[in-house]
Amino acid sequence: MKQLKTILITFVVTLVIISSVFAYFYRDYIKVDNANVENVQSDSLKSAANEIQTPDDEKTEQNDDKITNSRRTVITRAVEKVSPAIVGITVTEIRQYRSPFSLDPFWNQFFGNRVYNRKIKGLGSGTIISPDGYILTNDHVAGNAVEAKVTMTDGTEYEAKIIGTDPSSDVCLLKIDAENLPYVKFGNSSDIYIGEWVIALGNPFGLFVVNDKPTVTVGVVSATDMNLGQVNGRYYYDMIQTDAAINGGNSGGALVNSIGEIIGMNTLIYTAQGSSGNVGVGFAIPINKVKKVVAQLKKDGKIDRNFWTGLRIQMITKAIAKYYNLKTTKGVIVSAVEQNSPSDKAGIEAGDVIIQVNNYKIDDDQSLVDLLNNFQTDDVLKVHILRESVPQIINLKLEKRK
Repeated sequence: MKQLKTILITFVVTLVIISSVFAYFYRDYIKVDNANVENVQSDSLKSAANEIQTPDDEKTEQNDDKITNSRRTVITRAVEKVSPAIVGITVTEIRQYRSPFSLDPFWNQFFGNRVYNRKIKGLGSGTIISPDGYILTNDHVAGNAVEAKVTMTDGTEYEAKIIGTDPSSDVCLLKIDAENLPYVKFGNSSDIYIGEWVIALGNPFGLFVVNDKPTVTVGVVSATDMNLGQVNGRYYYDMIQTDAAINGGNSGGALVNSIGEIIGMNTLIYTAQGSSGNVGVGFAIPINKVKKVVAQLKKDGKIDRNFWTGLRIQMITKAIAKYYNLKTTKGVIVSAVEQNSPSDKAGIEAGDVIIQVNNYKIDDDQSLVDLLNNFQTDDVLKVHILRESVPQIINLKLEKRK
């Protein structure tokens, strides 16, 4: 009995000790758990607060900004950079028309030779090339104008003065009375790649006046060094070919590269039969050639082509080709050289066959005549000849005619 009582007392004491220890540790656990709950609740409240501070429309705006930035390319940046320097040009020319009665001998004795003057309106494009108001365009746009009006992208209109024009190269330089204007920087047309992106800006069909902004078309350089020869009394050599859409009214506008430099002046288009619009083949005068013309127009107001060569030439027939053992009839043969002429001084002789000038191949006598209209007084040409079937290169200076 005493043994049973001892066991019960021991059990009770052990139970009390165990209960006390369990209660002590459970209390600390409750504190830690409550702290964790409070932390979780605090984090949830902070997250909720953050969500309240960043509403859905702000998130949408951030996403829109990302999309907008992804849409901005080198092309859009170049257009944004160049557009303010593109202008629309409206010109007035005076053209003379003869009365139809003057063409008939019977009616002519009654009405005489009647000539009428008529004002003709025209339009084209231009590019501001300096902050003081020099504007580049084509001779066929403004070269014969008695009045030229320039419209800027802010709607401002200026009367333009013709500083100088050159029909042969189809380059015309205008000037407006303004300062601190946006302008396009010259690029290097000798450093362009076939297939690189180009942008044509201008005033096709007079659309510039709709909202005082140029029309923009994009394409690539299709070909370079295109020698088109004479077109309507003008001479086009080393032309840049592009598939950027060029239409009537684009003439005189800028052809720029993807960094916003002008590399050419839009001038010509090829059209399909029965069409007057773009078919994907347009041509621009290379800017390196334009820069040389512009410099002289600024200085003298015209291009000095009063030079002479002293050459007498004739086309190569099959008989001549056979006599000189030539493989082709392309080129021209020198029939005579004037004494003390530039050609005589250079060493060209009668009987020489001219096959190339600089990098231009000569097909016949007309192609050589057309090509010479592309140069200026004091230019030095590298004339490629065959003398007794031996190729030679002779330097010929185009001296001023005395």
